[in-house]
Amino acid sequence: MAITPDDPTFEVLLHYLKQTRGFDFTGYKRPSLMRLAKKRMQIVGAESFTQYLDYLEANPLELNHLFDALLLNVTTFFRDLPAWNYLTQEIIPRILEMKPDNELIRVWTAGCASGEEAYTIAIILAEILGEEAFRSRVKIYATDLDEDAITYGRLATYTARQLGNIPEPLREKYFEVTRSAYIFRHDLRRCVIFGRNNLVQDAPIGHLDLLICRNTLMYFNAETQSRVLARFHFALKDRGFLFVGKAEMLLTHANLFTPVNLKYRIFAKLSHVTLRDRQFVLAEAGNTEIGNHTLRNIRLRDEAIESLPIAQIVVDIHGKLAIANRQARIWFNISNSDLERPLQDLEVSYRPAELRSLIQKAYTERRPIQLNHVEFSKVGESNPIWLDIEILPLMDTQGELLGVLVVFQDATRYNQLQQELSRSTQEVETAYEELQSANEELETTNEELQSTNEELETTNEELQSTNEELETINEELQSSNEELQATNDELRARTDELNCANAFLESILTSLQMGMVVLNNRLSVQLWNGEAVNLWGIPASEVEGYFFFDLDLGLPLEQLREPVRECQTGVSNYRDMVLDAINRRGRAIRCRVICTPLIVAAQQQGIILLMEDVSNKQQP
Repeated sequence: MAITPDDPTFEVLLHYLKQTRGFDFTGYKRPSLMRLAKKRMQIVGAESFTQYLDYLEANPLELNHLFDALLLNVTTFFRDLPAWNYLTQEIIPRILEMKPDNELIRVWTAGCASGEEAYTIAIILAEILGEEAFRSRVKIYATDLDEDAITYGRLATYTARQLGNIPEPLREKYFEVTRSAYIFRHDLRRCVIFGRNNLVQDAPIGHLDLLICRNTLMYFNAETQSRVLARFHFALKDRGFLFVGKAEMLLTHANLFTPVNLKYRIFAKLSHVTLRDRQFVLAEAGNTEIGNHTLRNIRLRDEAIESLPIAQIVVDIHGKLAIANRQARIWFNISNSDLERPLQDLEVSYRPAELRSLIQKAYTERRPIQLNHVEFSKVGESNPIWLDIEILPLMDTQGELLGVLVVFQDATRYNQLQQELSRSTQEVETAYEELQSANEELETTNEELQSTNEELETTNEELQSTNEELETINEELQSSNEELQATNDELRARTDELNCANAFLESILTSLQMGMVVLNNRLSVQLWNGEAVNLWGIPASEVEGYFFFDLDLGLPLEQLREPVRECQTGVSNYRDMVLDAINRRGRAIRCRVICTPLIVAAQQQGIILLMEDVSNKQQP
């Protein structure tokens, strides 16, 4: 069955899960969910999502198996060891430097699965702080959507294979060994608090120094990722750090986080965000429906301002720089860190013109202020340009001043035209046409550049999505490999038990001082032990599978037909007789033959014949 992301029958299945169990997978990527669901469908034999939904309704216990498949719990201790080493050597010391010795250290591992990463950071902090300081200063919150995984994490009980990445000294120091498992130390485990949290719907844990969420965001679509990252931004302290998985780069969220080490996917919170960014965070972290509407409006407004070819800045009523569009940032060397700073601290406040007095005049007169023909030299360029500067007061519906909008219009071309007009009126028309043509070319070029930039952004998002998809598939393969490994171990144990049982049976047959022949209900030879070979001289390989009464033995087989038939039909359960026979050496012997039925699971499955040379034994 081919996977199509917009399959309406799959959406019906997800709606059923939401209605019956309260799991909302709306924000998850469809290809990953559909691939995981298809694995369960193959196991139960469903050929379509509609058939599988019918199966779920008829078999409620299948829901547990489906959730286990959809909520992959693939994690290990010290997963991606170089990243953990960097966190230990660079990030944790920076966190400790910013905190007094007695201040609490708060860590959240979101999407913790069965708890390995929560105990990993616990080991790291205990090693750095010491055990006593760790117990008094550290709180680690471990959350996941899967209740079974959380329960497993609370137990803190792991196998030797699961602890394979932990060095032996740390394993001996932080784990107590039982007969078949390793348990994280109880006195340190009290600092690790497990709980259920839906990253999309539930409120985040706040006042965090470090937030670990590895290989969880890649399961969400772009809109849900933005909403979750906004919650993470809200949860972290101003100097907090975010540690994500190797498939999660956060390239499209530079307004919230800045890379500390992009290779190991460690980011720092941007604390000095603009008013627009604060509204963005509140919209993302709040009510979903209202937040989405607000978010769309904010994005629309931002993109409109950003795309203008005219440099614009907005200064709020307190004299702080609130907004600077792309053109303004390029012209006046403004960075994101300059937003929310007082205008008087920035070069743009006095170059290309003294803005503070003009802004005050616009406030006083409550009207736009115009300043024309201002000469300005861009950074890195020798030729100056000419600007027309317009300052417009911004007021709300009640007339209260909110700030000012400063527009820098490039008037260089018009200034040149005026100069040319002053030199010669005859060249006016030609100069105007050239100016018009140049302006159209500039606009065309700007549109082409904008289109190219959008194409590059789309390509980057597609590559990011592909990378996340590959990482998801890798975790699925790892999960399947662990299941196969467990099955292989169980089969190996069963094989060892079977080999022991066979060896034990073989030793019994070898030690038995009587010839033993086992026949099935068709009277074909199934077993021919070593003593039978010694009596009649025929190897087991030459008789097994052959009709017993067709064998050429020194034993009068015809005299055994009646006893065998009686035992086979249930007339008799035991027949004992002594017959004259010829052994493998051609010597006449007296052969005692015991005939009994072979009973398996309370049913007659064949005949057992025991043969013994009693020629030299005293008859009773």
